[in-house]
Amino acid sequence: MKIQYNTCMTILVTGSAGFIGYHLVKRLLSIGHKVVGIDSISDYYDISLKEARNNDNLKSSDYSFVKIDICDQIEMNKVFSNTQFNLVIHLAAQAGVRHSLTHPYEYIHSNLLGMTVLLECMKQHSVPKLIFASSSSVYGNNPLPIDGFSESDLVDNQVSLYGATKKSDELIAHVYHHLYNISCIGLRFFTVYGPYGRPDMAYFSFTQRILRQEPIVLYNFGNMERDFTYIDDIIDGIMLSILHESSFSIFNIGHSEPVNLQYFVSILEKELGMNAKTILQPMQKEDLYQTYANISKAERELGYHPKWSIEKGLHEFVAWYQSYYHE
Repeated sequence: MKIQYNTCMTILVTGSAGFIGYHLVKRLLSIGHKVVGIDSISDYYDISLKEARNNDNLKSSDYSFVKIDICDQIEMNKVFSNTQFNLVIHLAAQAGVRHSLTHPYEYIHSNLLGMTVLLECMKQHSVPKLIFASSSSVYGNNPLPIDGFSESDLVDNQVSLYGATKKSDELIAHVYHHLYNISCIGLRFFTVYGPYGRPDMAYFSFTQRILRQEPIVLYNFGNMERDFTYIDDIIDGIMLSILHESSFSIFNIGHSEPVNLQYFVSILEKELGMNAKTILQPMQKEDLYQTYANISKAERELGYHPKWSIEKGLHEFVAWYQSYYHE
C-alpha cells in the first residue's frame, strides 16, 4: 500500500546529526513521524555543529538519538531489536572527495561495511524499505552529455575512492533487494548546500575565509561548474522517495542548472559586502570539471521539481552563517 504523509511511521535515520540528516529529521517530525536517529558524531569536522543540530531536534519528544558507529554490529542489532521500523533512511557516511586520498580506510569502513551492517539488520528484522544517499561523484570522469548526467549512464570511470564507495553502495543495495526483497531507492545528491551545512564544503569555507579576509583557492583557474542544490530541495527529493513505490531505483536529485564557480563567488561577495581574495590553481586529479544532473527521471517518477535558485539559497546560507557564528 502506498505510504501517505499523514500515516505516522517510525523511521530510522542514520547520520541524523549530519547536515542532510538534521534537516530531514526536522521535516519528518514536522509532519508527525517518529524518528530514531543514529550518528557517531565523528570529528571529521566541528563536533559542536553536529551537537547543535542534534540538540535542536531533541526538543521533540518524537525524536530519540543513539550515538553509535553504524559498523558496530552488536549495537546496531540492539537498535533494531528495540524498535520496529517502517523505513530506514541511510545518510551516514564518510564524506569528502579529497579526504579519501589520505584516509582511504575510513571510507571502506564507514561506507562499505556500514552499508552492509545496516542491510543485514534490515534483513534480520524484516524492515521492508531503504532510502540511501548516493552521490554525483559516481559519474567520475564520464564525458558530460549535453543534457547532464543520467541514471542510465555507465558509472565505471571512478576518479575518487569516495565515488567508488558510493557506486559500491548502490551495488550492495541491489544485492539485498534481489536476494531478500528489500525495496531500495538510491539518491544521487548533487552538491548540497544551505544553513547548518558542512564546513568542509567550498561555499562554507569560502564564506568563512572571505569574512576573515583570507584567500580562497579556485581550482582549474576558476573554470569549474557545480550543480548546487539547496537543502530544502534535497529534503523534498527524499520525502517524495518515501511515497514512491519501487522495488529498486536510482534517482538524481539536483538543481539541473550548473553554476560557474566564479559567478558563485560573486554572489557570496555581494551577500557579504566584501571582495574575495582568490588564488587560481590547476585542476586536481580527483575533481570533476562540471556536475550537471539530468533530473527528468525524478521529475517523471517522483514529481520532483527543485525550487531554490543559487541566489536565494546563498542568501539564506549567509544569513544563517552570520547569525550562528556572529561574524
